[in-house]
Amino acid sequence: MPQLTGIIPPMVTPFRPDEAVDEEALRADVNYLVEQAHVHGLVVGGSTGEGHTLSTDELRTVVGTAVEAAAGRVPVIAGVIVDSTRQAVERARALADLGAVALQVTPVHYLFPPDDDGMLRHFSAIADASGLPVLIYNVVPWSYCSPALLTRIITEVDGVIGVKQSAGDMKLLADLLLLLDGRGLVHSAVDALLYPSFMLGADGAIAALLTAAPTLCVQLWDAVRQGDHATALDLHRRLLTVWNALEGPNLPANVKTAMALQGRDGGAVRAPMAASSPSQTEAIRRALTAAGLIG
Repeated sequence: MPQLTGIIPPMVTPFRPDEAVDEEALRADVNYLVEQAHVHGLVVGGSTGEGHTLSTDELRTVVGTAVEAAAGRVPVIAGVIVDSTRQAVERARALADLGAVALQVTPVHYLFPPDDDGMLRHFSAIADASGLPVLIYNVVPWSYCSPALLTRIITEVDGVIGVKQSAGDMKLLADLLLLLDGRGLVHSAVDALLYPSFMLGADGAIAALLTAAPTLCVQLWDAVRQGDHATALDLHRRLLTVWNALEGPNLPANVKTAMALQGRDGGAVRAPMAASSPSQTEAIRRALTAAGLIG
């Protein structure tokens, strides 16, 4: 199992105005996150990275660029967001030679979810085909995996090493940690509640907030590990202010706006996603100021 703990931001994919991938901006943000924010890993091609809009060739470009830019300083996880086992296997095989240490894979997004046995076969096929460890990205509301099912998949399928647990329900996260009992990685994507997630024993976080405010998230992780709960509570409150401004149906756009306000180039978003509105931009500016991230 690769060492995938701590703060692992799901990077945005910078697009130029013509929606082509901006590799230079991606390299620059890899260097910022590693050298200045001191994150513990990176994810590319996830939801925050608009991975659902990327072709296989584009995803190869994004993953290859990030791995090359990271240069072994931190591990890179590659996102796979598609609608069938066949598509997921194709993508997994296409990424296998690029140096990513694991895949972050969603259940299917279409309206009709597989049953529990079908879900297990889906993730087993992807792990077998790629030869890479798989993290389940448990995020699709109508194809959501229960803590019991996640525990079954992680304990029965050798190549599945853990889960990124999304949605705002801390009870589900707590149940998952209880059932797994250390037999797999559990990363929190409960952006509003990273502090209690870490207190409950999450192995780290992979969440959009980490990309928008990476330095504060690293400080929060360190404070919890050091038992400095006064500092951790203060950081939680500051981060919650930022998250409340970011949350919305165009979350990747809002993360890019937060980056831009801090002097980082996140590029444009891909249609049909809307850029941050003027009111969203102002709310993000106020939140970043209140959190001490901009003057």
